[in-house]
Amino acid sequence: MTEDVVIFEEINSNNGMRIGHATLNKASALNALNIDMIRLLTPKLKQWQQDPTIAMVVLDGVGDKAFCAGGDVVAMHDAMLSAGGELPASLRSFFTEEYQLDYLIRLYSKPFLVWGNGIVMGGGLGLMSGASHRIVTASSRLAMPEISIGLYPDVGGSWFLNKMPEACGLFLGLTGASINAADALYVQLADYFVAQESKEIFLAQLVEIDWQGSASADHTQLNKVCETFHDADAGALPAGNVQAHQEVIKPLAAAQSAVEVAQLIAQLDAGEDKWLSRAQKTLAAGSPLTAHLVYEQLKRGKDLSLEACFQVELIMSCRCGEMGEFQEGVRALLIDKDMQPKWLYKNIGDVPKSVVEHFFSAPWSAELHPLYSLGTGDNNEQR
Repeated sequence: MTEDVVIFEEINSNNGMRIGHATLNKASALNALNIDMIRLLTPKLKQWQQDPTIAMVVLDGVGDKAFCAGGDVVAMHDAMLSAGGELPASLRSFFTEEYQLDYLIRLYSKPFLVWGNGIVMGGGLGLMSGASHRIVTASSRLAMPEISIGLYPDVGGSWFLNKMPEACGLFLGLTGASINAADALYVQLADYFVAQESKEIFLAQLVEIDWQGSASADHTQLNKVCETFHDADAGALPAGNVQAHQEVIKPLAAAQSAVEVAQLIAQLDAGEDKWLSRAQKTLAAGSPLTAHLVYEQLKRGKDLSLEACFQVELIMSCRCGEMGEFQEGVRALLIDKDMQPKWLYKNIGDVPKSVVEHFFSAPWSAELHPLYSLGTGDNNEQR
């Protein structure tokens, strides 16, 4: 392990308090999250949370292209290939520790700011979605594109996709559609828009805050700084797509199955609408099995606690590591790059209900669940 994959620094503010600053540092892979990053971030964030001289935390990514383009699925593919149909221990460890990190951020006791510039996908959204202060820029592109690799929107997707305006989470999960800063604000994946050019000035402003060491007081002070920059840069906010399509998306909420939702999306008249057309094509080319998993995870997730959502997702992710669909999706998209995945089922209607149920069936007893004690003693579900 090398600490170079995450850069840590502690910035002194004018009143003696400090700001913990963590930067994902793997620009060549668009800061894709790997197990080394997770095992560096988790203990450091816990240390900062317990340190009374640390007022807040900032998490960002090196370079201008991406905050974090997802998890290191190429490494996962290689592990699955070697395991020959068994669940690789490395896969179970990765997902377990990733979800623990995501959960830590969601319940962090101090202001936690994520600068979501550029690409923010998959595992990147797991890190960003639960932060108390989430900033997007003009280049931000957010997505949960797992439909294209035979996975599903994990990292808390069962929770945050269900918090979006009616049926938006279902649509975005099924189509993997990319959204921009305006969309992110609308679907509640971001709180503020700030120009990337303002970042250094913004960070310098954090040093000027008279931090109190009180979570409520420091949240309020950080809110004011974020709002000031948001108001100043709001004129550069790009036009969004999701809100403009809300009326055609909303009827999806009444659908009674994944098959019905997919049919409704396919029947939408895209015309010259490139965003909607691209979403339709992605769903049509995506994994039929994933389509069922998305529908079912959101249906079940509506009534689950944040803790339970992560517990169910770990079961699903481990099953994905066994089934072969995920492995094949990554092969076609990122290994051989032939863009011709050989999905287990040709059409969404071909997927047996028993197969879908298997993805929600734990391979261990409740007491042996790797996330059994997740959140014990802390039910402050902020995000």
